Amino acid sequence: MLARPKVIPLMPSVQFDAALIRRHDRMGPRYTSYPTADRFSRHFGAAQYRQAVAGLHKGSGKAARALSLYVHIPFCESLCYYCACNKIITQDRGKAALYLDYLRREIALQGALLAGVNRVEQLHFGGGTPTYLSDRQMGDLIGFLRQWFDFVPDAQGEYSVEVDPRTVTPQRIATLREQGFNRISLGVQDFDHEVQVAVNRIQPEAQTVAVIAAARTAGFRSVSIDLIYGLPRQSMVTMATTLEKVIAASPDRIAIYNYAHMPHLFKSQRLMAASDMPAADIKLDMLQLCIERLCAAGYVYIGMDHFARPADDLAVSQREGRLHRNFQGYSTHAETDMVALGVSAISAVGASYSQNDKTLAGYYAQLDLGQLPIARGVQLDQDDLLRREIIGRLMCDFALRFDSVDLPAGRTFGSYFARELDALRQLQNDGLIELDSGGMRVTLRGRLLIRNVCMVFDRYLTAAEEGGPVRHSKMI
Repeated sequence: MLARPKVIPLMPSVQFDAALIRRHDRMGPRYTSYPTADRFSRHFGAAQYRQAVAGLHKGSGKAARALSLYVHIPFCESLCYYCACNKIITQDRGKAALYLDYLRREIALQGALLAGVNRVEQLHFGGGTPTYLSDRQMGDLIGFLRQWFDFVPDAQGEYSVEVDPRTVTPQRIATLREQGFNRISLGVQDFDHEVQVAVNRIQPEAQTVAVIAAARTAGFRSVSIDLIYGLPRQSMVTMATTLEKVIAASPDRIAIYNYAHMPHLFKSQRLMAASDMPAADIKLDMLQLCIERLCAAGYVYIGMDHFARPADDLAVSQREGRLHRNFQGYSTHAETDMVALGVSAISAVGASYSQNDKTLAGYYAQLDLGQLPIARGVQLDQDDLLRREIIGRLMCDFALRFDSVDLPAGRTFGSYFARELDALRQLQNDGLIELDSGGMRVTLRGRLLIRNVCMVFDRYLTAAEEGGPVRHSKMI
């Protein structure tokens, strides 16, 4: 493991440089994992996952690592054309009831396997639309999870749920808090009606504001809003208006994602007219506007797409060197293994990643056999672990001390990463980083291009780029 500074001082968090971004804007991974999911193999299955869990039990005599649970609810009532998530569009509520039956089977299998190392500090419900479930279904599911896992008290745990404001009432929000959730994330994307029509997501501003107010009243510790720039019919005017409304709503965290138009991978994106998409230069102007408005409103740039209030746990964790990155993005709980439940969900246990079957049919078939529904994964070697830690620190801290890297015996950073240092020197010449014999620091101008910096350490990327299909989005 790499040693990290105990405190990272509060400072200006990012600087926008359009010319630099244009020069370096390219396709690349988002590094919610390393190796990235395109490296997963079907040679890794349930047997290999069980070996990874056995490793947790071997370490349980020490201070056992806590768990982070992810639960995937794939169902949505309607289709948002831009969406790239694993989802199932249906009005048939019976499908959710059947899914929950199988999900409980998986929870029981995982719970039995993890007995004794099952302390949970973090829970996240994602989708799809988790609030597609009824109050009773959600309550029963949470209760079943608590039968198999040991959740730390509310004050210590981070228990979050994604909410579609179109599917909930203030009373539903209060019920979610009573069920144990203490953080809430709202999909907004854009407040402009014409943009909402173009992406097939009509969501009045008043509806969203009412949900935020209800979350405050119910005692949620953190409210997060998701936005997207680059959607059809967006303009600088619509983006400015949306930002004004979001800032007025005063969420604790804001995520602003670049819309990645990849219709060859996501058929629903073909339903949006290419002629309605803003040009690349306009998208860049939108990003600049977002950064300037949010920073002026007091938000701190965390990294990638994320902003937070200075007092929010995310910003505090970054200042104190405790920030972590996983499949849910930035996280305040670094020393946890992630156990993911549900169709297509990805776990990170020990030195491994594993993904459940992406189809309901495959997911159900494995559980009918009494087996974990793992379809693929990867076992990390020592080089993977080393590079994963470096990439993670750069994504979270924007800095790396070379003497903190736990290299193989007899190796120096310069000898082990000679090729990477050559590439880093070029990034230094371009103004993305500052580099010396002791380490490196990403400049304020380079922070928006942190993926470029991390890609230097990705030993799989060159092979993947040579003739393979486009699997990654552009930086901006």
